[in-house]
Amino acid sequence: MRLAQRRYEAVDPDNRLVAAELEARWNAALTQLRACEQRVSEREPSSASVPDREALLRLAGDLRTAWDASGADAALKQRLVRTLIEEVVVDIDDARRELVLIIHWRGGQHSEVRARKPATGEHRKRASADADAMIRAMAGEQSDAAMAVRLNQAGHRTGHGLAWTHRRVAAYRRTARIPAYASGRQDSGWLTMRDAAAALGVPNQAIRKLIQCGLLPAKQVMPDAPWQIRAEDLRATHVLEAVHKRRRSPRGASKPRRRVKRSTTPRRGDAQ
Repeated sequence: MRLAQRRYEAVDPDNRLVAAELEARWNAALTQLRACEQRVSEREPSSASVPDREALLRLAGDLRTAWDASGADAALKQRLVRTLIEEVVVDIDDARRELVLIIHWRGGQHSEVRARKPATGEHRKRASADADAMIRAMAGEQSDAAMAVRLNQAGHRTGHGLAWTHRRVAAYRRTARIPAYASGRQDSGWLTMRDAAAALGVPNQAIRKLIQCGLLPAKQVMPDAPWQIRAEDLRATHVLEAVHKRRRSPRGASKPRRRVKRSTTPRRGDAQ
């Protein structure tokens, strides 16, 4: 502001254009100065708002009140932490997979706080607890593709907000160490309906009929879920007899195609 004033006073009055420009700059500087003074006066606390020593001691005894006060912003809370805490030493308890925090207070006291150590690959973008429980309940009985369909139908999403696919379900199982469903493992004695039908040489409908009749034991984790069939149950005598009986029955044999004989008699209008 003073620089603008000196420039205005040193200009030649005969040079009206320069004098008018310098006067405008001086007025702008004065306006900015008044605005700064007003902001400073508004931020200055009144003498009544400054607490006395007894009030400060009462706040020190009730830190929760000072921490939860409406006027306590993040900067003020950081100042409180730096005022009360000397340092924080962090250690790892591998046996219990916990983080051990030793807080050294400025008064000479020490406090120990323990927190669960995150597992490898664990982050905040995780699937919900309901989705995790659903995967654990279905993992032993359904394939990853079937579980993905169920999760999407229930409205669940991955930790990144994406729809479930068989690859994402498999990746989640590996991270959470959830084993695959029984018929999905090569060393398992469980089969799907399609695998059982291929082993007996019959269509899927035949396996479904054996299950509905109670001749072939099978289980489902929930309604409309894929059937899980034990491989050794396919070798049961009553199951093999039912399959053999179906093959001998007329319904079980494939029906020959019916040939439609085309008429050679010309229709009216064909000769025209």
